Amino acid sequence: MQIYKRLLGYSLAHKSQLIVAILMMIVTALTQPAFAALMRPLTDEAFVQSDMAGAPRIAGLIFLVLLLNGVASFFSGTLMSRIGWSVISRLRGELFSKYLNMPTGFFDSASSGKLISSITYNTEQVAEAATNSITLLIRDGVAVLGLLAMMFYLDYRMAMGFLIVAPVVTLIVTYVTRRFRKISSRIQNSMGDVAHVTEEMVNAHRVVKIFGGHDYEENQFKKANNFNRAQNIKLIVTKSASTPIVQLCVALVLVGAILFASSKNLAEPVTAGTFVAFMTCMLLLMPSIKGLTEINPRIQKGIAAGEKIFLVIDDDNEVDDGHLSMERSDGNLVFENVGFRYSPDDKEVLKDISFEVNAGQTIAFVGFSGSGKSTLVNLLPRLYNPGSGRILLDGIAIDELKLKDLRAQIAYVGQEVTLFNDSIKNNIAYGELADASDEEIIAAAKAANAWEFIQELPDGLLTMTGEKGMLLSGGQRQRLAIARALLKNAPILILDEATASLDTNSERLIQTAIENASRDRTTLVIAHRLSTIENADMILVMEDGEIVERGKHAELLASNGRYSSLHAMQFSAE
Repeated sequence: MQIYKRLLGYSLAHKSQLIVAILMMIVTALTQPAFAALMRPLTDEAFVQSDMAGAPRIAGLIFLVLLLNGVASFFSGTLMSRIGWSVISRLRGELFSKYLNMPTGFFDSASSGKLISSITYNTEQVAEAATNSITLLIRDGVAVLGLLAMMFYLDYRMAMGFLIVAPVVTLIVTYVTRRFRKISSRIQNSMGDVAHVTEEMVNAHRVVKIFGGHDYEENQFKKANNFNRAQNIKLIVTKSASTPIVQLCVALVLVGAILFASSKNLAEPVTAGTFVAFMTCMLLLMPSIKGLTEINPRIQKGIAAGEKIFLVIDDDNEVDDGHLSMERSDGNLVFENVGFRYSPDDKEVLKDISFEVNAGQTIAFVGFSGSGKSTLVNLLPRLYNPGSGRILLDGIAIDELKLKDLRAQIAYVGQEVTLFNDSIKNNIAYGELADASDEEIIAAAKAANAWEFIQELPDGLLTMTGEKGMLLSGGQRQRLAIARALLKNAPILILDEATASLDTNSERLIQTAIENASRDRTTLVIAHRLSTIENADMILVMEDGEIVERGKHAELLASNGRYSSLHAMQFSAE
């Protein structure tokens, strides 16, 4: 009930439209017993007593009732649809905004397919429960109450059968409610699985083709798709079984009413007009009761979807408890006894890391994969928070700085380049850089050795990069990412194997550009090719989350330690 009340709150935000829609629903519902009521005088007077004088008047009233039903039904349906789409739009907006503010760890553990499914599929299920189910509940609920009242008014003896079947209907609805919610939750999970498998296949289609993964991917999709189909069939079977059972109970009352009315031993016989009006009520009651039985699955779907959505919306945002502002830092960095693990149960990824970097210096991190290099640099922009120790920027602990101000001091180029399906210009001048002039963008592109290939493209800076930049080569994508970092002109530059995707010629040109850009800023470099960090002010060699060696290139080579071994291995391979 708490979840459903919260869902209704989204509809109540459109109170004025909702009130008008509800009034129109009530009018629609009340026209049904009004229509049935007109059947009694029409039958008794016009057909039984053969008095046709009042027939035109009754026919006119019937026309007005049906006209009123059509007009009210149109307005209620249109208004509720508008409210429904407003609810979907608002929920999608809230969920997307929440994703933007969630910590990095949330995305590490979440399936991207399920996150997308929540926005596309689950929000529609919530809107269905918060709007369409209200329509059915009010319209059909009022219709059922109005028709029952009319039936008791016409002949309470024939209407008493409904009091007998009510407990049976209640038991059916209670059982079906529990089953609907359980199955609906499984359906929403399976929709996430279908989206996840599809997304993986689309993103990795080259690997699928080259490694012959068609059968494997098809089987993975088939499993997810078949499970989704099976759950939907279970939902349909439950729904299809419950509705006829409820209607059968109503039919038994109908049969009882016919047998009662045809009995010759009644003290007060049922007139033909009363019987026709009663039967009309019964016939109109059947679709309304069917409509009420369809409310429950919609509500249970919405509750199951709402539970998942609200778990995300109510989750904690990325921690931003900093209170200090910073315009532009000098770039002095200190790591003091920093330790980190991804979760309390995991082993320590970083252990007692300590070092200092003066403003304008370049520090490089080397080591085998899994040694903790990327995790370490990810702590600086607070994508993760240290489990122990602290990081200082210009003598201020970074957790005391506002996140926006801290991240404004940092530019980043990663091994996995992120480009958006937009123009080259908008990819370089992304986010807070959007106001940059064309001259500034071109200067950054030249510094990253990207301007030459940009000029050769059909639309220059306005050329679209395609999804994930797939219309460009790997080296071109990497140079655009470097241009973006250079355009930001932040005092701290993080390069996470930024030249890994480049050919030898491009690497030399970009390495020169990076060295020039690094002169006036603090640079943290994760290097795979040791030849690119020979001029670094300090090199830290990492292994199993610890710093095992530190020094300059020549010093580390002379010490014949881990760095010397890495260098010898790479030199030998080259």
